[in-house]
Parts: sequence; structure tokens; C-alpha cells
Amino acid sequence: MSEEMNHPRGCRCCGTMALHRRLLDEDPGYARRRARIEEHAFRAMRGTMAQRPGCTRIPVVVHVVYKTDAQNISREQIDSQIEILNQDFRKTNADISSVPAPFAPLAADARLLFVLATTDPDGNATDGITRTQTEVSGFSGDDKVKADATGGKDGWPSDEYLNIWVCPLSGGLLGYAQFPGGPAATDGVVVTYTAFGNMGTAQAPFNLGRTATHEIGHWLNLFHIWGDDGTGCSGSDFVDDTPNQGGANVGKPSFPKVSCDNGPNGDMFMNYMDYVDDDTMVMFTEGQVARMQACLDGPRSAIGETVSCTPVLPKFPPKDSPKELTKEIVKELAKDPIKDPAKETGKELPKDRPKEVIKDFPKEGPKDGGKELLKDGIKEPPKELSKEKPKELPKDLAKDPGVDPGKIKPLDPPKQVYEAPGKALLEGGKQAFENPQPGGWGSVPVQPAMPVQLGTPLQPFVLATGQPPAGASLKPPTSDGADNGQALLAEYAQMLAYYAQLHQMGMLDQQGMMAWQQAWEAYLQLGGQ
Repeated sequence: MSEEMNHPRGCRCCGTMALHRRLLDEDPGYARRRARIEEHAFRAMRGTMAQRPGCTRIPVVVHVVYKTDAQNISREQIDSQIEILNQDFRKTNADISSVPAPFAPLAADARLLFVLATTDPDGNATDGITRTQTEVSGFSGDDKVKADATGGKDGWPSDEYLNIWVCPLSGGLLGYAQFPGGPAATDGVVVTYTAFGNMGTAQAPFNLGRTATHEIGHWLNLFHIWGDDGTGCSGSDFVDDTPNQGGANVGKPSFPKVSCDNGPNGDMFMNYMDYVDDDTMVMFTEGQVARMQACLDGPRSAIGETVSCTPVLPKFPPKDSPKELTKEIVKELAKDPIKDPAKETGKELPKDRPKEVIKDFPKEGPKDGGKELLKDGIKEPPKELSKEKPKELPKDLAKDPGVDPGKIKPLDPPKQVYEAPGKALLEGGKQAFENPQPGGWGSVPVQPAMPVQLGTPLQPFVLATGQPPAGASLKPPTSDGADNGQALLAEYAQMLAYYAQLHQMGMLDQQGMMAWQQAWEAYLQLGGQ
């Protein structure tokens, strides 16, 4: 095994501060830009500036620079790293539960999403990956990997893409990043190929993709948690909720690890900006998130796009998903959206698709609460998809839910869209993404948009507010004709028929399936049979 593949066991070896100090020495303009960036960050973190709403989705280009075939990492390994970044920066990583109780309330969702770029700087389609063979055995922190002329690869415009170079790094160096304010040509993150993702060439103890998480933290203006003053207690990372600590922690410390009179809880060594092993760093704090968001509002305001902070779904498909969902719906999600389901679905649709789709639903609900509709085509959704029953009922349903499912067409994605796991971009629209709760963005997760474009203003369950329509009764039907929820039952019956039809056409993703299950359970609560 070559020397460059052996990481020193006790050292994460990040080269970010060395690069920072070199730029301070070489470029007077860098120092001035950094001063302005820090002044902006200070004002933003003191609450004098509004943070951007929602989440920021950042396009990523991964430049694989390799000398040997082993260093030319696979697409699967790259995908694993992107998935890790999305979990770590959205606080959905499974090991977040390991945060000690005193620090758990400080753990925060950074509201960042990462996706491989789909368009290159020339407007051509791309998979977001470049591959360059080099004669260089091992790069260092001198930025030579970032230029064609020095055996590396030129970066893409740094105001449009997050450039990540994956290459062999020498001297035990795991990675490094350039703080905002540096030269545009070298802006981005570098990670050694043995610490990227969680498969393939990734090697323990840095084999869970946390090197990239750490370095992107630097790229978003985070300092090391101990303040980069060696082992003293006078440094600062300019974040109030990270305890002062006496130097970097390595390996797997035990809680509490006390230094710099920071007892009883001690160092926050499980923070992504310390030097511990990958399986030990698991969190960002609220203060660090505020600093990253200030960076996105200031020096990195040109990159990425604001999207809805939709709830992050579990990895699809769930282990307990019914076979029909696993075989048929996953097949559909893997494909690009079709332009006209009625004409182009073809052989890929589920085999049990009816020969004729339901073209017209009655404009007025039946007096029997929808039982006839139920007999004519509404199916109970798979029971194992969602075991939780809705706590409350939806508020508004459409007055005219009639729709021709054969005319449903996915729309071209707008600037603000929701991207379901494994599926192409879908139409959301501003109203679908706005948070109706007091306090606006960030206080309550915004509900996801319906996975298909509806032909009428029918409001699906997933966008409901959790309250029944005004004046509607929640009592089961009675024989005296009193206001007993018949109209609401009829509307639910029509909505259930609609969900069933979409399922037969192979057009429900996981969210749609969950919404179908919730609507069914709400229907039963209202007295439906």
C-alpha cells in the first residue's frame, strides 16, 4: 500500500488554515475582503440582518484527478458522498442521536442541499463529474490540483458551482478548503480519494464522508471549533454556542472531555469542525448555522438557489414497503418525467392498469357519502406504508374535484422546485412552498407539494392545514338527514378515487402514497366504509 494511503491515526490533517495564512501573506486584497466578510457575519449573527428563507440547493462539480485506476473513484462512491452531505447539513444523519444530552438542544439543521450539477458552464448536459488523469503522485495544499497547467483540473465558475477536487494528497493530508474571499480560480474544496464517501477507496477512520462535511464548513466560513490558537484557550471560532477548548481533539474522546475550564460538559468534540474520527463528529450548532447562512447571504450569495425545506424523507423505498410499490413505483421514479402519461406510458406501467381511465368524477358528491365511488374503483392504500394515523383532519377541499387523469402533465420545473428522492424535478409553485405558520420560514417544516399537476384546485391532503372545512361535522352519518359530514365524506371518496387512479397509472411517488394512506384513514375517521 502506498504511503499516501496511510493517514496518521491521530490526525485529521486539514490544510485550510495553512492556505488561509498563505493567502494573507501573499494577497493584501484577501485580508481586506476577509475583514468585510467578518463584519457582515458579525452583523448577521447579531440579528441585524434577515437570513435567506428556506433551504439553499448548491450545484456541485466533482473533479476526479487520478494517477492510478484505483484513484479514479466510481460514480457510486461520489453519490455516497453527496448523500452524506445532505444528511449532515440537514441534521438527518443517523448518528445525530449520539450527541450528549447537554449539547443536543444546540444541534441544528444547516438548511443546505447538495446536488451534482446537470449543466456545465457552456450550457451542455453533464453528470457533474470531470475525470482527469495526471502524472502527479501526490498533491499538497498548494492548489496545483486546481489547474490544468500543473497536473490538475481547472475549476468551474465558483459563483455558480461548488468545486470539489478528489485526488491523491500526500503527507497524510485529508483535505483543505478556501475560505470565502479568496481567488475565484482556486475557490472550492479538496479531499483525498481515501476519505471521500463511505465506500470504494474510503479508509477508516476517515471513511464516512465527514472530511468533505468538515471542509465545506470551512468553505462556508466556519473556523475550527478550538479557534486555531494551538493548544491555548485564547482562540475563537466566532460562534457563541461552541465551548472554548484547548486545541483539537482526535480519535474518539469520551464525554465529558474538559479543557479551558469549560466543565462540566467540556469540549464539543462531536462537532464537525473538530479533528475527531468520522464516526465521532456528528453535528453543527445553531451558531455555526447562523454563520454559514450569513456567508450565503454575503460573499456566496451568487451560488445556489433557494428551495423549500421540505421534510427529508427516509431512504426510498422503505424496508416495509409492499412489493407492488417496490417493483412498480420505483421503476417509474427512476425514469424522467413523461410529457403525456396518456400517450407515452407504454409497457412500463403496472400490469394491472385499467384499459380506460376514469375521465369524469361527479361534480357533486353522492348522498351515500361516497360508498358507490368506493365500490367502483377506490382501493385501500397499502396498509404497511404508514402506520401513523393523522392527528387532525385537513381543512379545505375543492369545490369541483372533477379531473381527467389522462390529461395530467408534469410541468417544466420552475426556479423554485422540490426534488423528490430518485425523481426528476416537479412543479411546486410559490404557494405550495410558503410556510403558513406564524414566524414564516424555518419555524415549522413546509409540507411537500403534490407529486403531479392537478387539473383543478383540489387540495391534496399533504397540503392541508390540519383542520376540517368550516361548518363540516365530524360525526358519522345518521338517518335523520342532519348535517353529519356527508358532503365531506363524498369529497374524500372522490379524492381517494383520484389517488387510486394515479396509483394505477404509476404516477404516485412515496409522498403520494403516504398522502393516499393518510386520506384513507381520515375517511375512515369520518365514518366511511
